[in-house]
Amino acid sequence: MSLSRLSRTAALAMLGGSLLLGCATDKPGATAANASQAGVNASQTTTEPAIAPVAPTMRLLTQTQYANTIADIFGPDIVAKVRFAPVNRTSGLVAVGAAKAGLTPGVVDPLDSTARSMAKQILDPKHREIFVPCRPKAIDQRDDACARAFLSGAGRRLYRRPLTQAELSAAVEMAGEAVKPAGDFYSGLAFSLAGMLVSPQFLFITETAEHDPGQAGAWRLDGYSKASRLSYLLWDSAPDEDLLKAAENGGLNSPAGLRKQVSRMLDSPKFERGLRAFFTDDLVLEAFDTLTKDGEIYPAFSIKVAQEAREQVLRTVVDHLMVRKGDYRDLFTTKHTFMSSDLGAIYQVPVNRGSQGWQAYDFAPDDPRTGLLTSVGFLAQHAHPGRSSPTRRGRALREILLCQTVPDPPPNVDFSSFEEPSAKALTARDRLSVHAKVASCKGCHAMTDPMGLALENFDGAGQYRQSDHGSKIDASGTLNKAAFTDAAGLGRAVRDEPALRSCIVNRLYGYSVGRAPGAREAPLLKYYQTELDNRSYRIDDMLSLIIFSKSFFAVAPESKPAMVARNTPKDEKSHADQN
Repeated sequence: MSLSRLSRTAALAMLGGSLLLGCATDKPGATAANASQAGVNASQTTTEPAIAPVAPTMRLLTQTQYANTIADIFGPDIVAKVRFAPVNRTSGLVAVGAAKAGLTPGVVDPLDSTARSMAKQILDPKHREIFVPCRPKAIDQRDDACARAFLSGAGRRLYRRPLTQAELSAAVEMAGEAVKPAGDFYSGLAFSLAGMLVSPQFLFITETAEHDPGQAGAWRLDGYSKASRLSYLLWDSAPDEDLLKAAENGGLNSPAGLRKQVSRMLDSPKFERGLRAFFTDDLVLEAFDTLTKDGEIYPAFSIKVAQEAREQVLRTVVDHLMVRKGDYRDLFTTKHTFMSSDLGAIYQVPVNRGSQGWQAYDFAPDDPRTGLLTSVGFLAQHAHPGRSSPTRRGRALREILLCQTVPDPPPNVDFSSFEEPSAKALTARDRLSVHAKVASCKGCHAMTDPMGLALENFDGAGQYRQSDHGSKIDASGTLNKAAFTDAAGLGRAVRDEPALRSCIVNRLYGYSVGRAPGAREAPLLKYYQTELDNRSYRIDDMLSLIIFSKSFFAVAPESKPAMVARNTPKDEKSHADQN
């Protein structure tokens, strides 16, 4: 049997068949957000409510978590080229959907190939000097002691915990057996390391419960599970050595030890990466990977502009929340952003083309651009390739920023009168008025269009305009009971909308614990929101409130998780795609 074939066979054997399944440890039913809307009335108190804990989670690494983990453990020069299959969003987040995701045979093969490629790089003559803490007695023979020294250290970082004796013995034996056909000690190590890199212990973040000695009958996450929950929340990567040591010596079980580690992690440059990961997921920014515009209609919009529009959103968020310590709500009224020379053409603002990289930029007080909703990143993403879409923009605002659901349209909607408007129905407002006359359409359009129409001064590429097909644009609208006349007014209304606050709390909590919050947690989320209303919605406040709450690490006794078939992303075509 060839080494390549042996590697795949051994790796699959290590997976024990669980590779083809995903894991669902909790079936939340109605989300906490929906429960709150249904009338959950938590008391306005500063005392954290007690909630029934749920079982520990098991979730697939996201693609960025996979790449970041490899880079942090083995260095950025180790090439890890692999594309994960799409994962269904759950409660608005891919990171939460990962709790129900698994791997199909079609995804296992490229993962196995990537694992073998990375293991070969890690143990090549250049890198083995760094990562292998010993030298074999003979290069062409097995050396179990040296193999054990390397595999125990590498496995500890990859599995985010020490290997069990059985796991380590199996890995050492695998490396030793692989020396024979290869005739090389390091090829044997690479073979065994590749098996670790496709094992469920690496690919899935698996949490473990233990008795809480401080509370009779209570359970909590063990130290290593706490470390992983913190690191993937704050750094979008695996725990570093300092955090693993804190897990090992019980440092994460005391308030002082936990605060020391969280403070260190928030001060680390890796925190920016973690913040970017959350908002990339929360704002659905991966859509820019496939975003295109009609080149004849929008010649200034290119693939490069699309990627820079995505980066502009993230730079604005990071600067506002991390650097300036600003309130999350003010992202929708801020005039401060960053500009590149290519984006300057879309925004129609002067940018020094001789400048390298990005420049800080402030829109004038009377400029129509105000906040994230008027960024090219939001406007172009939620529009058609060749025209704007008030319905898409309004739906995105409702679903992404307010955590509300806009129902899909009935299957028999007639779009002919909308797609082929008469000469008297040229503007988007005129065209959308057609739907207001159809009983099956007007309910949903009443949720989306009054907000989306406030953004009609920006075309499908996010460029400013004053007219549409020769007619002056009416950008007035409403959000619930708040009325406004332009995009800046919409931004202020969104900033003050209570659903914006409950949505960010719901999303950040779900992202933190790696699962959709259930109805039982609605009082807890209401408590978080009340506390933040009294403080501010700064990112440090939001994260600290969640991490240091009594509920964050509390879990129910560990039980065998229910196994479910891998999710297939549903067809997301909707009425908003038509309008």
